[in-house]
Amino acid sequence: MTVFSLPDEDIFPDPSMADADGLLAVGGDLSPARLVNAYCNGIFPWYSENYPIMWWSPDPRMVLFPKDFRRTKNLRKLVDKNIFEIKFDFDFKGVIRECAKICRGNDDGTWIVGNMIRAYTKLYDLGIAHSVETYKNGELVGGLYGLAIGKAFFGESMFHKLDNASKVALWHLVDRLLEWDFDLIDAQQETNHLKNMGAVAIGREKFLTLLKIAIAKEQEIKKWN
Repeated sequence: MTVFSLPDEDIFPDPSMADADGLLAVGGDLSPARLVNAYCNGIFPWYSENYPIMWWSPDPRMVLFPKDFRRTKNLRKLVDKNIFEIKFDFDFKGVIRECAKICRGNDDGTWIVGNMIRAYTKLYDLGIAHSVETYKNGELVGGLYGLAIGKAFFGESMFHKLDNASKVALWHLVDRLLEWDFDLIDAQQETNHLKNMGAVAIGREKFLTLLKIAIAKEQEIKKWN
């Protein structure tokens, strides 16, 4: 399969042309317009420091439908205890920086490089990217971040310093997405952790069909706090 080199124009090749690992293209930039266009077409950036920007569209795709989120008894008990304070869009930079410390795309280091942090912070400033945070005794101990476009949420990363802190953040994200009638959470790549939370792997073609429907639905662009 051919890996495409992106031109200066904000365009992408068809996601079906990605290679077996899901790599579709390299190059381009991380401007808000290009990022939004990428996500709307089922494409996302993932690369390491000192590498060109790499754009991916894996097949199959991991998706969590909010109504299928697995609320285990133990997690429900933890949420009911109100051990953690939950905030939305309060410390986006703190969340993405914590995720950058622990999330590694390969042995070369984190995939949440400085350019990614700056790019997603711009999307946060525009009301497109969001964070869900868990605090204990005033300290940020877990959370997640991603993008909301239409009725689709694109989960990017999560972290925890205390057991289950990120799961509690996901619990509250799902509650909010159900309240707002979101169709899906794009979890990108398949992991056992996501499976245990209720996510399923679906084919790229089906994912793109569901995605097109979800992003066409109206959702106010704003901060969630």
